[in-house]
Amino acid sequence: MKPAVLHPLSVAPLALALAAALPLSARADDAKTLDRLIVTATRTPISVDDALAAVEVIDRAQIDASGAHSLPELLRGRAGITLVNQGGLGKLSTLFMRGTESDHTLVLVDGVRIGSPTSGLASLQDIPLALIDHIEIVRGPRSSLYGADAIGGVIQIFTRRGEGQGEQARARIAAGSHGLREASAGVDLRGARGGVGVDMAYQRTDGINACSGFYDPLTWQGAGCFIVPGTHLDRDGYRNRSASLRADFAPADGWQLDAHAFRAEGHNDYDGDYVDNSDIVQQTVGGSVRWSPSDTVQLKLAAGRNTDDSDNYIGNTFANRYTTTRDSASLQGDIGVAKGQLLSVGFDWLRDAANVVDPWSPFARTRGNRALFAQYQGDFGAHDLQLSLRRDDNDQFGSHTTGTLAWGMMLPAGWRVSASHGTAFKAPTFNELYYPGFSNPLLRPEVARSSELELARSGAGWQVQANAYQTRVRDLIAYDAALGKPGNLDSARIRGLELTGEWQLDDWTARGQLGWLQTRNESAGAHHGKALPRRPGRSARLTLERRLGDVTVGVTGIAEAARWDDVANTLRVGGYGTLDARVSWRFSPGWTLQANMVNALDKRYETSAWYNQPGREYTLSLRWQPD
Repeated sequence: MKPAVLHPLSVAPLALALAAALPLSARADDAKTLDRLIVTATRTPISVDDALAAVEVIDRAQIDASGAHSLPELLRGRAGITLVNQGGLGKLSTLFMRGTESDHTLVLVDGVRIGSPTSGLASLQDIPLALIDHIEIVRGPRSSLYGADAIGGVIQIFTRRGEGQGEQARARIAAGSHGLREASAGVDLRGARGGVGVDMAYQRTDGINACSGFYDPLTWQGAGCFIVPGTHLDRDGYRNRSASLRADFAPADGWQLDAHAFRAEGHNDYDGDYVDNSDIVQQTVGGSVRWSPSDTVQLKLAAGRNTDDSDNYIGNTFANRYTTTRDSASLQGDIGVAKGQLLSVGFDWLRDAANVVDPWSPFARTRGNRALFAQYQGDFGAHDLQLSLRRDDNDQFGSHTTGTLAWGMMLPAGWRVSASHGTAFKAPTFNELYYPGFSNPLLRPEVARSSELELARSGAGWQVQANAYQTRVRDLIAYDAALGKPGNLDSARIRGLELTGEWQLDDWTARGQLGWLQTRNESAGAHHGKALPRRPGRSARLTLERRLGDVTVGVTGIAEAARWDDVANTLRVGGYGTLDARVSWRFSPGWTLQANMVNALDKRYETSAWYNQPGREYTLSLRWQPD
């Protein structure tokens, strides 16, 4: 492993400055991998091949080629990831990383922590793909670097930003099934010492009928979204308007200033008897100052705010409003203590706030967290070492210490083996603690420990990797039927195996990902030995592409086994397999016409019981981006 001195917030905006920021010990034999740097795994830039963690990078070229309409659609079926969607584009989408809970994955946008302190979820469905440059996925615990929430892993989203000097522009329009309309455009202006840019996007769909559940008013019993029979049979549409702004400037050698903002406003229709449509706002604002007095020393100060707002209605009548903010700041110093050795120390500050306006159950709460962390990365020839330790001080739950130890070794014939062990924790959400009538203020944080073994090999145009892991979680928060509210009822054991590979030869590209997962509820009582809900035991994703001159064709197959939708393992959701096909034609320099067919076999399936998924869908798009 050849660590470099840089904080995540300075990497995405400053591809050119990145090489200059690398210590001399990291430059010599990493030049060939500079375009495959990842920062999320260590909070410093290292190459994907050197990361002592299971990582994946989805770049802009892959996003364009996929033809996906949403972030959940792009992530679906990837190694370690299960997506549960409630009714198509724009509807609630929850992500389960390596079998952990849906609020056990930390999500960052340009280094700023996002997510609702009330639900604990990041609204992935509301982050437009048109504004994303690339995505970094790190599977496995990262609380020793990021604190709470990172039990299953971390996903960091980097918004689009130009590289090099001069003017760079782009635009795209698309139309498709279910009244889909999309349009986006962006421009960057860059000079020798910095630049500015803006991207804007619009997306709208008439949607599908999201839910097939039912409710019997005579027996007061139902299933799914508890729909009164004969109502809510209409389509549930979605609309999203978004924009991102950025600016960076180097006033002098060794100094770098960066600012960025992202905002999405949307309207979502869904099926329900108490609320059935929402106006949503997702906003992230951040900035940083970086000082690099030498090639081996860097100091970085960064701050940001995430806003997650939702105004909810039943028809045109106001029902309630959820307004939440997450303010964060960090100070990090990176010191190259010797050739191939990097020491990082830092301080993180976080403040969560929620204000719920509801005629029946209003509440307002805030919570702060302060943390000190340290990390050591060392390269000792055939051996790599990473040690990290963090101490969090939470206003409500006191102190928590987490750590990670990872080691890797190069073997003969190009193989590399690595092993790691890490601990993590998750604080209860505001809804679990304070929501009137349905909360428990005595809840304790969830804690976890994970071990992992990895074997990998790469060559010219190919790479394969296998990761086996086990995670144990104590004090899992679940609904306690005896109390009628959440409780620390459960403990769980999760075991898994991931196989990933990529192969490129001439005009052919193939990417494959296979996953096996075994979850076990180890809590005492009736659910002992049951599988955790909504986690399929097997999953696969295979993509095959071929370039034929100016034409590129591709197919992607995704399959997931059956899973249970409830803790008692009585409600079964069947397995499924889908096939997507696409063809793109670069008919003129800078111009690409692309046609996509999603779910080409028109498979009927669900990822959450009672919630429908779209059948066969078509999209035609036109993209302009000069070389």
